[in-house]
Amino acid sequence: MVNIGLVERNRSEVCQVLNTLLADVFLLSTKTKNYHWNVTGLHFHDLHQLLGEQYAKLDLLIDQITERVQVLDNNALGTMMEFLSFTRLEEHPYYELSDRGMVEELCDDHETLIRALRKILERNADIYCDAGTTDLLTTVMQQHENMAWMLRSVLGQKSHLKQWVKNQEQTQRENGVEISVANVSSGNKGNS
Repeated sequence: MVNIGLVERNRSEVCQVLNTLLADVFLLSTKTKNYHWNVTGLHFHDLHQLLGEQYAKLDLLIDQITERVQVLDNNALGTMMEFLSFTRLEEHPYYELSDRGMVEELCDDHETLIRALRKILERNADIYCDAGTTDLLTTVMQQHENMAWMLRSVLGQKSHLKQWVKNQEQTQRENGVEISVANVSSGNKGNS
């Protein structure tokens, strides 16, 4: 019997949450590897390198999550069937996406997990009083925030940039200019 100051029921419920997160991160790591291996186009080198760095970080998170499940005296998921049945994310074949589409898909997945982690963190701190898991979940959330930021930066998705583009387009319309700033600023130069 484990006696670490957490009742068995709370440990079990926390492990269910951790296993769902494990499934999410495992699927996201697999998806990131798939896109890393199969990305093509003008930005191949930079995206290949960025996605390689990101799946390495995701693989470290997988280890940290599974170790926390073990610390709480439970079993971590370990089969593809389990991961696919527990995950909140969806697979998306690489061949249906452009390089930009791959980055958008990964960014959306990271943001989905960030939102889920915020909700989990509120519940974990208030109900389960599990500081160790709260610390891990905070670290995992921060890693996803960082990776999403990197992907948004590749896409040029910054609110002030969008407003600038909107202002430039308005100025162009007013002056009768035919050049589309949105295509230039978004990095869309025929490589979608």
